[in-house]
Amino acid sequence: MASVLVVDDAAFMRMTLKKMLEANNHKVVAEAENGVEAIRKYAESKPDVVLLDITMPEMNGVEALKKLKEIDPKVRVVI
Repeated sequence: MASVLVVDDAAFMRMTLKKMLEANNHKVVAEAENGVEAIRKYAESKPDVVLLDITMPEMNGVEALKKLKEIDPKVRVVI
């Protein structure tokens, strides 16, 4: 079982991914709707994996990935 941070600006997509992950015995420890929120929630929840959307408001997924790598060079991200 992995702990997961789901990042997507579409609430429907976050809900869908959460259902799929939980159905496969993973735990969604946090959700974020943009890159700025993702960085804060990553620091708070320290998930095993981040599912990261690319196109989002405020900070896109590529920019968020760069920041996450600064915080934790070993971060595991699926874009």
